[in-house]
Amino acid sequence: MREIGLSAAVFIGLSALFFMLIGREPIAMLGTIAEASIGSGYALGESVLRATPILLCALATLTPARAGQVTVGAEGQLYFGALTGTGVVLAFADAPGVVLLPAMLAGGAAGGAVWSLLPALLRVAARVNETISTLLLNYVAALLVTWLVYGPWKNPQSQGWPATIDFPAAARLPGLWDSRVHAGLLLALALAVVLHGLFTRTRWGLMLDILRSNPRAGQQAGLSLARQIVLTMLIGGALAGLAGIAETSAVQGRLQADLSNGAGLSGFLVAWLARGDALRAIVLALLVGALLAAGDGLQMSAGVPSSATLVVQGLLFVAVLAVGGWRARVADRQRAGGADV
Repeated sequence: MREIGLSAAVFIGLSALFFMLIGREPIAMLGTIAEASIGSGYALGESVLRATPILLCALATLTPARAGQVTVGAEGQLYFGALTGTGVVLAFADAPGVVLLPAMLAGGAAGGAVWSLLPALLRVAARVNETISTLLLNYVAALLVTWLVYGPWKNPQSQGWPATIDFPAAARLPGLWDSRVHAGLLLALALAVVLHGLFTRTRWGLMLDILRSNPRAGQQAGLSLARQIVLTMLIGGALAGLAGIAETSAVQGRLQADLSNGAGLSGFLVAWLARGDALRAIVLALLVGALLAAGDGLQMSAGVPSSATLVVQGLLFVAVLAVGGWRARVADRQRAGGADV
């Protein structure tokens, strides 16, 4: 908590300096950001709505990172999960909600897992760099969705708008608190807590720590790095796939080409800043979601271009990294001083 508070103070200071440099009054701009992100029930709901897929994509990146893998494929897994989950809805549109909703979510998770399987196998069988392969597959998944909504799955009554038919009510995730926030938030929070427990309090989590920190020693002890790479990447893909179908079902109400709003990339950055901590990822995802939601408010009420919001988001990452690096250096010096004694 102390580190989070210090990071927030550094972020506010950097943001104030940035607004001064572009000729804006810092306190007024920071007030506008606060008002647009948490100043009302609607603003808070939009912030949480933006944070939900970011959190799931952060968990999707964070899970294989526990096995030492740097993946950037959450965006593609999100798209492919949305594709396969939509396929389930289109195939069983007349099924009751008690059947269709779980099947849709399972289909989305399975799609994301399948999309992560290829880079996982390439990594363990051919030593192909997982960062490159997952990055390239992002474009393939997005183009597959674009092809489907412009072609075979296009709603003939959409008057040229590329999208599928609207999802039936039985395939819509329920909303929360009379807002656009949906049950995907509860799912994301529950999964973050479960993963935190698995990473920190189970034999599996200890195994991942050993394989990540010293793969050779772990393998000499009989642990299979290849198995854990495949397993963690499958779990990560399933989480991103859930993000995709949740957004499609609850927010869009149909599959369309542009559905991620950059959640995959934002999730990667959140996972990186969280340093493997699933609970820390919750806080950071909410912060990033609030900043993204505040972007519209800055444009409409203050006339600030959307690029300024991206700069402010970048300053958040700089603040967290700077404080984290400073605290790590202080800890290293303290350990070195103790060793000298």
